[in-house]
Amino acid sequence: METERCLAFINCELKLPESPAPGGKPRPSKLAVTLSRQAGSGAWLVAKRLAEYLDQHAPGESCRWTVFDKELVEKVLEDHNLPKKLAHYMPEDRVSAIDDMMHEILGLHPPSWTLVRQTTETILKLAELGHVILIGRGANVITGRLEHVFHVRLVGSLEKRLARVQEHLKLDQRAAMEFIVKSDRGRQRYVKEHFKVDVENPLLYDLVINTDRQACLDAAVLIGEAMLRRAAAR
Repeated sequence: METERCLAFINCELKLPESPAPGGKPRPSKLAVTLSRQAGSGAWLVAKRLAEYLDQHAPGESCRWTVFDKELVEKVLEDHNLPKKLAHYMPEDRVSAIDDMMHEILGLHPPSWTLVRQTTETILKLAELGHVILIGRGANVITGRLEHVFHVRLVGSLEKRLARVQEHLKLDQRAAMEFIVKSDRGRQRYVKEHFKVDVENPLLYDLVINTDRQACLDAAVLIGEAMLRRAAAR
């Protein structure tokens, strides 16, 4: 379902005219959002609720707001005509540097910097289209100079995140802890290695939200209102 919505969004955007709007005025900049998150902080649900909120309050000409998370990998592979098996090598918690070198030497996949560059190109294309919510993969750093993109970081206590992961993935506490530790370390390493910044730095974001204190729907409304106010002030 979500993949179909992503494809519908892309097809919709491709049909929109690139020419100026009636009266010779340039088409207004579209909005976009990046979501950086700690594992188990509820990013997917926040993103889904945010898309629903923005569909009502910041509608596109004919395109609905669309979330790109796992679907982003599929879009990268499609954009660059890469085999789908490479999806295994594209999570933020990627294989080790030694494994990466061995796979490159053996010709199993492009070096990770090539995949990161191609992912970066796809993120920029989607951000320029607007009406997208981009989760992870350093999207906030990649789009940091684009004025129409709003950047959010979701955090939460380990206790609450553990409970969320256990419920969502049906894991016991130990497995949930391993998932969180691996995911958070992988995301930190990915951003640090490829973009030379600390993903935890609050100065990278327009808004940092503690989802212990804000329900996912409330967080989505908070983000939507903040980005619309900023857009109106431009």
